[in-house]
Amino acid sequence: MKVTHTTHAPAAIGPYSQAVSANGFLFTSGQIGLIPESGKPAGTTVAIQADQCCQNIKAILEANGLDFNRVVKTTCFLADIADFAAFNEVYARYFTGKPARSCFAVKDLPGSMLCEIEVIAAL
Repeated sequence: MKVTHTTHAPAAIGPYSQAVSANGFLFTSGQIGLIPESGKPAGTTVAIQADQCCQNIKAILEANGLDFNRVVKTTCFLADIADFAAFNEVYARYFTGKPARSCFAVKDLPGSMLCEIEVIAAL
């Protein structure tokens, strides 16, 4: 197993890693829309936060020599299912290979964020 740490994505805010690779796959922890340099939310809309989530995932993928085309599965969490269309608009710009996906609303997300994305990518 290999643990990923890059300063181009937010540091873990708990006892976990940004990502772990094992058995030919990279498993990322959920990424929320925090700006890596400041640790502050990127903005107050789901579109802005989703874009930052994707930028954070991009940084983790790149730290492992990968890109979005290697992503085989995503799990997406929304604070409000009414944000589904706005979230999808941003998501579609990054995940052009159309990996398998689950997307659902949850009661709360860390830091009162509006969305969170985790991915599994083939190494």
